[in-house]
Amino acid sequence: MGLFDIFRKKDIKVENKQSNESATKNDSLTNFDYFYLYGLTDNPYRQSKDIKEFNNLYNKLIGDKGGIIIGSSFHPYQLVNPKGTTAWQAAYLQLYVNEKKDEAFNAIINENGQFLVDPSSAFKDINVWPDTRLTFDENPIFSKYVPFVIPFLVYKSNTQTQWDLDLNVEIALKGHASEFVNTITNSIRFFMPEPSFILGFDEFYEQNPSSVIDNFINCKKLIEQ
Repeated sequence: MGLFDIFRKKDIKVENKQSNESATKNDSLTNFDYFYLYGLTDNPYRQSKDIKEFNNLYNKLIGDKGGIIIGSSFHPYQLVNPKGTTAWQAAYLQLYVNEKKDEAFNAIINENGQFLVDPSSAFKDINVWPDTRLTFDENPIFSKYVPFVIPFLVYKSNTQTQWDLDLNVEIALKGHASEFVNTITNSIRFFMPEPSFILGFDEFYEQNPSSVIDNFINCKKLIEQ
């Protein structure tokens, strides 16, 4: 599957050159949000090119929004490579340097298009951050339950993510969201088999990368019982 395999509910039609030019004015990386699904597994670094399944996962998490799907999971300490580039930045760059980038960004911005990229080879190495709380020495539990994240780059909008909408509905109805979270766990089975399971979904901020680690530390009590 190539970079420009498109998996959307409807076909993209590039209307005209003016439409493309208008879209590319808004294609800056600053117009994208960095989201990630996070959980625990035995092998945090996996890849897939299954467009249909990634489309299904994206829609359950994000909803009807354009974006860039990164066809890989990572250990949190793989999210920044030795050059200081994040997996989200690399995914954006991979699409941006393509000769059909105008059509791609027009589709993302105006058609809620979604594109699959795979920059994972540049992030295969573990690079421990100054925040070392996920290391085995500091928290041995993470040698058995290994943290992983699945990143998504989503074009900014004022609408809530599908995750927030569905999570809040289930909590309001049942007082918890275990069924919904289990549904998401089942949605990653196409490339993350058992014993992988989901803990949550959040936004990544370059100014505060340790918030990723906070999410795992906050869940320690659940797995230490």
